[in-house]
Amino acid sequence: MNLDLTDVALFVRVCATRNLSAAGREFGLSPAASSARMAQLERQLGARLLHRTTRQIALSQDGEVFLERAVALLDAAEQARASVGAGREPQGLLRVAASVSFGRLHLMPWLPAFLERYPGLQLDLRLSDRVIDLAANGIDVTIRNGPLHDSALIARVLAPSRLLLVASPAYLARHGTPQRPQELSAHQCLVLEGVNPWNFRDADGSLISVRVGGRMRSDNGEAMRDAAMAGLGIALQSTWAVYQQLKSGALVPLLAQYPMALNSVVSAQYLNRNFLPPKTQVFIDYLAARFGPAPYWDEGLPGIGN
Repeated sequence: MNLDLTDVALFVRVCATRNLSAAGREFGLSPAASSARMAQLERQLGARLLHRTTRQIALSQDGEVFLERAVALLDAAEQARASVGAGREPQGLLRVAASVSFGRLHLMPWLPAFLERYPGLQLDLRLSDRVIDLAANGIDVTIRNGPLHDSALIARVLAPSRLLLVASPAYLARHGTPQRPQELSAHQCLVLEGVNPWNFRDADGSLISVRVGGRMRSDNGEAMRDAAMAGLGIALQSTWAVYQQLKSGALVPLLAQYPMALNSVVSAQYLNRNFLPPKTQVFIDYLAARFGPAPYWDEGLPGIGN
């Protein structure tokens, strides 16, 4: 049985998008042609891979099993192509995922030069604050912010992601400036979903944990930053998100003598432990060269403790 890799790749994209027509458009196929190719793949395999109705597409049990093998098959094909293409420019579609805030602030400004450097690449950039399943969505690499966790993903640290508390001068003029983490319970704190309590280290390294609250919370870090600038309270932010506001004085750092206990980084994470396609490797290397252990967003920040 000889499987057409285009059919396999189309199947993987259908699983990611849950939309046969949208997946087909990525391959230059009409809806009818996309449906015919999926039917051909199912005939070759002798199994129903997808349950299709007029409203939705769902994976069958056989489809779930085949999806994992299909991704591995495409990876192997990419590896085979790369093994005979040493020295050639990276080619193909690179699928990248990142958080909305970091993607807009620190990926978008560098992407034009990256695409100009590698004219054989096309880029599919997915910005979302939810954690994306790389295999199910066909993502080559995801750029994540936060602590490194044990997982099936391989991670390369691109830069530190230093955390600090910030507030506007107007808020501090009205409510005073906290001198100790314990005083935060008397303040309006802007709580990012999933990040409460706030944990600090004192001078001897002991942990100080403070459960905070206030009148506003959100699942988006940029919303919390903007709320802090509007004087609505104190926000926990990464320096990459607020470096411009700190330099302009629109936001003021707080409790620098009590560093946050969370060890957060910016990292590139990907699936395949044994082989990294050239297109993915050059993208990660490109970002690492522009961020690094002393990223530009930390340069010259006022009143930031280490």
